Amino acid sequence: MILEDARRVIRVEAEALLTLAERIDGEFERAVDLILASKGRVVVTGMGKSGLIGLKIASTMASTGTPAFFLHPAEGIHGDLGMIMKGDVVIAVSNSGETEELIRILPVIKRLGATLVSMTGNMASTLAGAGDVVLDISVKEEACPLGLAPTASTTATLAMGDALAVALLQKRGFSAEDFALFHPGGALGKKLLLTVNDLMHAGDATPLVSETTLMREALFEITSKKLGITGVVDATGGLVGVITDGDLRRALEQGIDIMNQSAGALMSKNPKRIKSSELAARALQQMEQYAITSLFVFEDDTKLTPVGVVHLHDLLKAGIA
Repeated sequence: MILEDARRVIRVEAEALLTLAERIDGEFERAVDLILASKGRVVVTGMGKSGLIGLKIASTMASTGTPAFFLHPAEGIHGDLGMIMKGDVVIAVSNSGETEELIRILPVIKRLGATLVSMTGNMASTLAGAGDVVLDISVKEEACPLGLAPTASTTATLAMGDALAVALLQKRGFSAEDFALFHPGGALGKKLLLTVNDLMHAGDATPLVSETTLMREALFEITSKKLGITGVVDATGGLVGVITDGDLRRALEQGIDIMNQSAGALMSKNPKRIKSSELAARALQQMEQYAITSLFVFEDDTKLTPVGVVHLHDLLKAGIA
């Protein structure tokens, strides 16, 4: 019985969404055009469950390139209507279209010179009549068996808000890089904003030895810098090779007396490299491609002197994965 009740709720809400999709028409296009043409912000307002959905709509718009915030209508009555400015677009949400607190602020919204987009399930309501644009979010029935708790209606409202936000971001040409800019603390933000320069070990922290350095000194460089690697440079400071823990193990397995060898004799030539301006995510991709854990960093392709080194652990610690 419990499972069937749950399935019925999902079916009712799914049907509400399918019906809503069929009602998307010129009014929706008008709402998008009004918001795009506006020189102000989008102000979303609603009471109760509609308010909670409105808060999410405003948040989604704000994170996808449309400046937006939520205004509680009850607070608006007591002074917060000062947040609304001429040129703003107000999206007022009420399934009944007769929510008292919302109806009371409609005349002020008009006097302030804001455009009103009414989002309601009652096309004969006061809210619908006041709107410059009206979006129909009505549903055939609520998923609640009592027909009382907002369920299908709030799902439809949320979907309409998402449809507006996505249509607006597409019209604005909003990109993944733009999204990352608004989400610098998220995983996507880190992947699209952090560069190799942000994470590399530079200056004295860069493990480097010359070709003629004996391995007993090179070993100290590897261990002291704690990266399991050192770069090998020629007389001009250009990188000509690297020595890793793996190179040392292979030399020992071959019976080579590594302590009396020069760094140049044991190094691996033609090491992989990356520019400091590259995204950190690109460094991780390159490490995975070549099965390595470090990349020496250069300012550009024309300069042979490394400016730092970036290690796999630095990328993983920063959340680049």
